[in-house]
Amino acid sequence: MFFDPCVNCGRYSAASRYVSGGSRACTRCATTYDSCPECATLLRAGRGCDPCARRDRVWNYSYKPDPIFHGDGPLYLGMELEVIVPDYCYDEAVAAATEHLGDLGYLKQDSSIRPLGFEVVTHPMSYRHAIDHFPWGLLEVLEGLDCETDQTVGLHVHASRDGFDSPAHIYRWLKLLYRNEPAVTTLARRRSHYAPFDRIARAKARETAKSHQHALGLARYQAINPYPRKTLELRVFASSLDVQCVQAALAFTAASIDYTRGLRVADVRTGAWEWSAFAGWVARQPDYQPLVAEMEDLACAC
Repeated sequence: MFFDPCVNCGRYSAASRYVSGGSRACTRCATTYDSCPECATLLRAGRGCDPCARRDRVWNYSYKPDPIFHGDGPLYLGMELEVIVPDYCYDEAVAAATEHLGDLGYLKQDSSIRPLGFEVVTHPMSYRHAIDHFPWGLLEVLEGLDCETDQTVGLHVHASRDGFDSPAHIYRWLKLLYRNEPAVTTLARRRSHYAPFDRIARAKARETAKSHQHALGLARYQAINPYPRKTLELRVFASSLDVQCVQAALAFTAASIDYTRGLRVADVRTGAWEWSAFAGWVARQPDYQPLVAEMEDLACAC
C-alpha cells in the first residue's frame, strides 16, 4: 500500500522518484536517468518534462511529484485546498491558479468536488514560509471568478513526521486533538463524514504515533489520517477562500505541534490537555496571530 514498483527493475520501494510520463523509479535506478534542469524531474530518453509542459493543466488525482521543500524545517506543512469552480470560468481559474502558485504547488483533479473544481496542492512549506510567501491574493482572484467553497469541500494540512521530536510527541499531539473534539470542530467550521473523529483510531493513537504501518485496518477518511508514510494529515477543516481561515488552519497545525512539543506529565496533571490552556498559550505567541483572530471570531478562544 505504501510502496511503488520501479518501472525498470520491478522492485517495490518506499522512496521512489517520479519519472516524467507517470511512472516511478527506485533510488538505485533513478541514477540512470537525466533530470529536468528546471524542476529536477527524472526524464525518459528523448522525452520532455511533463510537469514543466503542463503548468497550465490540472493533474490526475494520483499525481505525486517529488516534493520541493520551501523554508526551514524540520516541520513542513503541505496544504490541499479544494475549490468549487464554475464551468464557464474553469480554464481562467486554472490559468490564474497555476500562474500564482509557480513552483510552490500544482492543481489536481478530485471527483469529490461537485459539480466541478480542482484541488490546490502545495509542496512542503515551513509555517513561516507559508504565511510569508504563499500567494494569498490567489484566493481573492478565485473568489472574483465566482469560485466558492462549502461544507462539502475540505482543507487538509499535512505535517511532516520529522517535525515531531519523537513518537511520544506525536502521541501527545494526537491526544490534544482527540480530547478537544468540540473545540477543534468549531475551529474547523464543520463536521464531515470525510473527517470524523474515529473512536478506533483514537484507541490506537499510541501505535500509529510510532509508524504509519500501524494504521492498517483503520479508516483513511478520518480527522487525522495516519496512513501517509512521512506525514500526518489533518483533514478536519472546511475549505475556504478567506485568507484568515486558511492561515488559521496552518497556524493551528503548527501551533498544536509546537505546544505539545514540551508537555510533560506534570503539565498534563495540571490541565495542559484543556483547550483553555492551549488557547491561553496561543494568545501569547505572536507567530500564530491568524489562529488567535480566528478563535476569537468563532468564540473558541477560551
